[in-house]
Amino acid sequence: MRIHFVSGLPRSGSTLLEGILRQNPRFHAAISGPLAGLSIALIKYMSGFNELSQCMTDAQRRRILRGVVEAYYADLPADRIIFDTNRAWCALLPAVAELFPESKVICCVRNPAWVIDSIETHIQRNPFGAAKMFGYEAGGTVYSRVEALMGKDGWVKKAMNGFRQAWFGAFADRLVTVRYESLVSNPEGTIGRLYDAIGEPAFSHNFDHVEYDEPRFDANMGLPGFHRVFGPVKAIKRETILPPDLFRQNSESFWDKPDQNPRGVLVL
Repeated sequence: MRIHFVSGLPRSGSTLLEGILRQNPRFHAAISGPLAGLSIALIKYMSGFNELSQCMTDAQRRRILRGVVEAYYADLPADRIIFDTNRAWCALLPAVAELFPESKVICCVRNPAWVIDSIETHIQRNPFGAAKMFGYEAGGTVYSRVEALMGKDGWVKKAMNGFRQAWFGAFADRLVTVRYESLVSNPEGTIGRLYDAIGEPAFSHNFDHVEYDEPRFDANMGLPGFHRVFGPVKAIKRETILPPDLFRQNSESFWDKPDQNPRGVLVL
């Protein structure tokens, strides 16, 4: 089984990337799945949390963790290239590097201020619903929502911390960072470089017609259309809907600064 992992920040192009990759019949790609969460639960259960963990060796732990991934994708053809998506893979990078030494972790990134803007745009497009990520709170404000997203265990903050750990950590050579701006403004060049990074032969993608949708997943989140991708891949310029103070407070793109890339992570 050949597998790569998609991680990074939410609302940074991972669904678009999956929609593009799915055009290649050799590839399997989809939105976030349960494998990272299962791995976290297993690691906890196989640690000192469980008094019987003393009966296990590290070799057994490795086989169990890898076996779960292999079992999950056992129905796919053996020659299929798998792209498994979850924001937690960055935090699990040391384990990923040991379990799947030939794999890459593809990290989709975007200025967090624009990540928050994208989420807020979908919230305001759905004025008669309440989103699961905010505890189905109705009547909240953009300020309360940004506090929830960027708090200690907030959806965006947690993903950002995992990516930052991976970026500066000992296994940063496993990362391939895909900038949202690169993907939407130059999809052909960006995908071509990604193919080179993962050692795959070129494939002729149709960037004028990319479609992907997960309506049941989005309905469960309380955000219809949150993961819907359709039409041509192109950059759309617009003004942010965030108040200026929130945009400034959450604007950061350290991956764009050469002096902040001590491990030489590939940035597309």
